[in-house]
Amino acid sequence: MNNWRRQYCGRLKAVILDWAGTTVDYGSLAPVRVLQKIFGDRGIQINEQDARRDMGLLKKDHIRALLGMPRIAAEWERQFARRPGEDDVESLFADFIPQQMASQVECSTVIPGVVEAVDRLRRRGLRIGSTTGYTRALMDTLAPLAGSQGYAPDCLVCPDDVGAGRPSPLMMYENAVRMKLWPLEAFVKVGDTLSDIEEGRNARAWAVGVAQTGNMIGLTEKQWDAMSQEEQAARLEEARAKMLAAGAHYVIDTLAGIDPVLDEFEARLQAGELP
Repeated sequence: MNNWRRQYCGRLKAVILDWAGTTVDYGSLAPVRVLQKIFGDRGIQINEQDARRDMGLLKKDHIRALLGMPRIAAEWERQFARRPGEDDVESLFADFIPQQMASQVECSTVIPGVVEAVDRLRRRGLRIGSTTGYTRALMDTLAPLAGSQGYAPDCLVCPDDVGAGRPSPLMMYENAVRMKLWPLEAFVKVGDTLSDIEEGRNARAWAVGVAQTGNMIGLTEKQWDAMSQEEQAARLEEARAKMLAAGAHYVIDTLAGIDPVLDEFEARLQAGELP
């Protein structure tokens, strides 16, 4: 049997960035608030930990996952005298879209250091792609708001563009197709959720977690700055441990810290190591 496979030993070619919690919306607050609101409107209370557990998924899949949680499913049955089903997923999702669209206008601020980091990536000769758990309709609102602040990736792929969200690697593949770049071993996926890490690993790319500004800690910049250094260190250590356990090659605090990680990945590629 012929097991021949060409080994890639070149430079990195692209960085694929997540949106909320990685490049915009410090703390990834918008989707949490809206999920709590649409469930609360039906008399079902979900806490922030529940709302954040499956963050990064296509939001319809996220809602489905919430309804599948035993506590929430039992509460739904007490409220409506039946188990939740696909009609409920569709109803919640229909409410989510317009409320999220309004919420993300308020939570569209580009995270400090992102514009400068992306400029440095481009000076390295890297293309900037992006994936998200938001639909195309939501991103058609959010992307121009980020663009007006100086952040505009070269490529944006949404779950409904390819028929599947994370942890599927299809959005990564579509970024490669649209930017006409390969192999995926020369790509770096950066995101603030465990599903971002899974997406990158499933695409056979390098995977980098973002701990401080996103879902794993879930605080606004003001809330984060108000914490003691000891509290910050403990929260970062916990977030890093979870992301590394999920398969991240590295975990950084914010996108501003990506540069030395890329240097390391390129050294490992040129030494014959693959993601």
